[in-house]
Amino acid sequence: MKIYENDLFYVEVETSEIPWLKIFTKKPYKELSDCDNETRVAILNAMLLIETKMIEYYNPKKVNIAIFGNYLPHLHIHVMARFEDDSYFPEPMWGTKQRKSNLNLPSFERFLHIIENSLYV
Repeated sequence: MKIYENDLFYVEVETSEIPWLKIFTKKPYKELSDCDNETRVAILNAMLLIETKMIEYYNPKKVNIAIFGNYLPHLHIHVMARFEDDSYFPEPMWGTKQRKSNLNLPSFERFLHIIENSLYV
């Protein structure tokens, strides 16, 4: 589900037990170094904004940021709020499940509203 889009990038929700957003470039760049400067600055600023808002809103143990693209060679950035009692912590979300989790987090819909409003500024 897209929550934001402009001429350079868009932001999608990754369905998960944790707050997890993905930032995609509009043009199909393969690597961050392939981006024109305007796009690179825009997506890195969006990443930092999302990270900051996640910390303010959720107070996670850690925010994980990942740029892989092994399966999908289209530049995208994962921004994930991590908690000691999420199912995978301290492993990555792609790792081995550590436990059954029952996170009780503030409203994700409200968080998305905060992100949308912040990105539109």
